[in-house]
Amino acid sequence: QVQLVESGGGLVQPGGSLRLPCTASGNMFRFNAMGWYRQGPGKQREWVGTINSAGSTDYVDSVKGRFTISRDNAKNTVYLQMNSLKIEDTAVYYCRVLLSNFWGQGIQVTVSS
Repeated sequence: QVQLVESGGGLVQPGGSLRLPCTASGNMFRFNAMGWYRQGPGKQREWVGTINSAGSTDYVDSVKGRFTISRDNAKNTVYLQMNSLKIEDTAVYYCRVLLSNFWGQGIQVTVSS
């Protein structure tokens, strides 16, 4: 069993930045590919990006150049750095162990002036 806990959400103005950590329990973290997802108001949950065990990343086109996923295996933590935030980035953000049913509880990010 893996538990994932997101933090770092909140209210930010357009153009601002936030960093979301997601910390995992257990000692197998470094072997797992991790993903970030989001669900905006009235929208379906969508994939945001992925980082594999080697640190390679991939992103949905809408966040490329603005969002960066990284990981610190010593801290069992994956990060989502969000820069140049837009109103349409408003959503609940979730981390997930890829190819599993292990999801975090979600954290609200609101981009508003």
